[in-house]
Amino acid sequence: MGDVVRDIPRHIAESGDSVHVLTPAYGRLHKKGAFLQELHFIYRGQPTTAFLYEVQGKRPVANIKHYVIDHPDIKSGNIADIYMNDFTQPFFTDACTFSLFCVAAAEAIKEDAFKKLDIVHLHDWHTSLMLFLRRYHYDYKDPLEKIRFVYSIHNLAIQGIRPFDGNYSSLKAFFPYVDYNEEELKDPRYPDCINLMALGIRFADTVHTVSDSYKENIQQPSNFPHFIGGEGLEEDLKNAQEEDRLFGILNGCNYKNYTTVRRGKLYPHALRALLAGMEDQEKAYKHEFLRHTSEKVIALVEKKPAFICSSVARLTEQKFYFFKEDPALLESMLRRLKKDNGVYILLGTGAPDYEELFRSFSYAHENFIFINIQSEEVIDSLYLESNVYLMPSLFEPCGISQMLAMRNGQPCMVHNTGGLKDTVIHNKTGFVFGGETFEEKKINFMQVFDALLILFFENKDKWRAISREAKKQKFTWQSSVKLYYSLLYKITYNVPQTEKSKARRTKKNTDENVMK
Repeated sequence: MGDVVRDIPRHIAESGDSVHVLTPAYGRLHKKGAFLQELHFIYRGQPTTAFLYEVQGKRPVANIKHYVIDHPDIKSGNIADIYMNDFTQPFFTDACTFSLFCVAAAEAIKEDAFKKLDIVHLHDWHTSLMLFLRRYHYDYKDPLEKIRFVYSIHNLAIQGIRPFDGNYSSLKAFFPYVDYNEEELKDPRYPDCINLMALGIRFADTVHTVSDSYKENIQQPSNFPHFIGGEGLEEDLKNAQEEDRLFGILNGCNYKNYTTVRRGKLYPHALRALLAGMEDQEKAYKHEFLRHTSEKVIALVEKKPAFICSSVARLTEQKFYFFKEDPALLESMLRRLKKDNGVYILLGTGAPDYEELFRSFSYAHENFIFINIQSEEVIDSLYLESNVYLMPSLFEPCGISQMLAMRNGQPCMVHNTGGLKDTVIHNKTGFVFGGETFEEKKINFMQVFDALLILFFENKDKWRAISREAKKQKFTWQSSVKLYYSLLYKITYNVPQTEKSKARRTKKNTDENVMK
């Protein structure tokens, strides 16, 4: 979601249209901003005031303005300083945060804080209550009904389910004096709850998934773990498809003006990051393991591996369920790598049970290096210097990591699902494993992994050809934005001058070739 909200506005702005990006302040993002106005509205049945600020983007871009909404109840969470991990009541705190944010955003629109708006583009369940306000709320029906609302699904598995009533974090608690139709809002599995993801799908003017294959996947019922589909919302999605409101548009990747690292610096970057982690007192509980990992990296400096397989990801069920459900699969992979003096480097943080699994494997296997911290320099080095990038995601709405690795000419081994299926072609631009059942997929995983190692060591010409084809692939944001305009926004795309100039040069070259 972060990549989309960062990159799509830049390409919209290039066409000459204005973009306003609005997020919660999380108790910190407003501090260097310019105060614009107070926002007065009713929330939880009481008069409430929030504060709108304009803030600077990481770099200034013409036609883009960034705003945040501040309120004492919109605070940093314990996951990436944004979300809260509520074990006993999932989404309890986050639903409170984003319901308040949505009504404040609606008030800002009502008060013309952003001047004339043609489109409001919502992302995931966190913002779908804007559509509730548009449909039912007496203060916001009229101003919001005049605007086209687009809803993007970045991860259907996270749905924001909350009770209708009887809870501090419930729809009735947020909006006690708003009349609504429970039948239009209820979760198909939990009829006493509102499903905020379903709300977005049902009420948006257009619904967008971040790859075409994911759009097809989620219209089918899930059969965990063999297949991850609509997660209970497949009927809503099929209805949206039948109403010509559902579209799959692949996310893009930047191919210019991105940060690069020098080749050959993977191990120095890793050691510096690990040493910094050991100096961080908030990571004191990890210090012993970080020292252990540093020793393993030093061993790689002294005896370089012949093959590097790598992964960078948040440690969740979505990304690494294959290894969590069957640790023997990871063990088999490491044994196979060891035959060819190969290593598997995994960088990530996340769920405690996944971190514990990978720490135990790091202690048990010398050729498994688990870098249990975050470091942009190490991540960029892995995308540049690994021999193959591994993405065994159980499901994948789009995926960006495979695009970043392919940008550097690094083949990827991926699960045949969602956006991975749309971006990697088996034995042409990378390697794909699949199967009808989970057991078949695990068997095919090792077959494909064994075959790619044989190819790397025994057929260098073929391997180089696959690397070249991987690097040729271009998944551009420009292509995505054009489809946003035609399919989602239903407005005319103004071709940027740079694209017009390129088109004229291409036409001139073509005309010259014809004349010759």
